[in-house]
Amino acid sequence: MNWSGLEDLLSGVNKYSTVFGRVWLSVVFVFRVLVFVVAAQRVWGDESKDFICNTRQPGCTNVCYDSTFPISHIRLWALQLIFVTCPSLLVVAHVKYREEKDKKYTAVHEGTHLYANPGKKRGGLWWTYLLSLIFKATADAAFLYILHHVYKGYDLPRLTKCSLDPCPNTVDCFISRPTEKKIFTLFMVTSSALCIFMCICEMVYLIGKRILKYFMMQQAAPQPSKRPDPTLSSSQNLSSQKLKDTSMDKTAL
Repeated sequence: MNWSGLEDLLSGVNKYSTVFGRVWLSVVFVFRVLVFVVAAQRVWGDESKDFICNTRQPGCTNVCYDSTFPISHIRLWALQLIFVTCPSLLVVAHVKYREEKDKKYTAVHEGTHLYANPGKKRGGLWWTYLLSLIFKATADAAFLYILHHVYKGYDLPRLTKCSLDPCPNTVDCFISRPTEKKIFTLFMVTSSALCIFMCICEMVYLIGKRILKYFMMQQAAPQPSKRPDPTLSSSQNLSSQKLKDTSMDKTAL
């Protein structure tokens, strides 16, 4: 898989992301993709050849290996990275859609723009960005649960016992470099948890900023004018002002 191409494609998301989003993208490509490509694939390698059982029964080692590793860590992490990074492409696609729509609007309406800034997180783009965060956090959490459920935790034992057919009896099977694999597994799990935390922080930031902006707009709403009506006399203006003050006092009570 060409991870560098994906990185170039997602680098454009930084223009529309918050500080938390930029940190999330750095964690994904520095601590997850880079470690996955450079180190993790070499640590696992061809695990089926390094998985040894103390038997010569044909097929027994293969069956025990499938039972011990029902899902490859490498393929599971590759699928996880794809699911986690793809929602960001929706944000880029939405911005491109806005830009094309703005170009068509400008061509028809002689220079006026439909969007002052197509990349501004307002309206539908705000919801697209928020949904992408929810999907990324959910995908990471789901894959962490799958990994924990399949392997009964994040530990890799040095010795596993297998008694499946066609094994003649209970045989001992040995995993190569279990400590090294455990370290990389914990590292990937920790980086995934950090990405989930960053997504949650960004969601709280976006929603909090939206709520704060709403209350500021409510406070900045225009107040009723207290200027005298020029069509009324001074006594009529005075009596109408007293009625307004009395109604405001009753409302306050």
